[in-house]
Amino acid sequence: MSSITIRQAKEADLPHLVRFNMEMAMETEGKKLTHKILLAGVSRIFEDATKGFYLVAEIAGKVAGSLMVTKEWSDWRNGDFWWIQSVYVLPEYRRQGVFRELYEEARQRAKEDESVCGCRLYVETENQAAQQVYLKHGFVETGYLLFEDIF
Repeated sequence: MSSITIRQAKEADLPHLVRFNMEMAMETEGKKLTHKILLAGVSRIFEDATKGFYLVAEIAGKVAGSLMVTKEWSDWRNGDFWWIQSVYVLPEYRRQGVFRELYEEARQRAKEDESVCGCRLYVETENQAAQQVYLKHGFVETGYLLFEDIF
């Protein structure tokens, strides 16, 4: 297997990021996302860096996976949590360390930033495979349930 290269996503990666998000939503939740809205949403992160950033993994010059990092302020810790979101690895590259390399890059960046107090992520309750991957990489299940009010 070729080595995995991790880099911050560029606007030229938009087609990959949109495709990965569409495939991830269908695969994990059975949801078909609206391309126009998703394209606008992914594009916003390149227009406004305060929203976060994407990392991409390349293998032999091909974008094989990605993840997004967003921030959440914690008054209890006087720091930001980095939320790991929109994680996707192409099926042919799974179980080859792509997520590990993406997360290790994000984690290293977070540890180097004194304003960051930790990393968090959420996962579908039915997605046992992803839960096992996250546990293996040092995440622990919290005592929190996630609620939302979508408009």
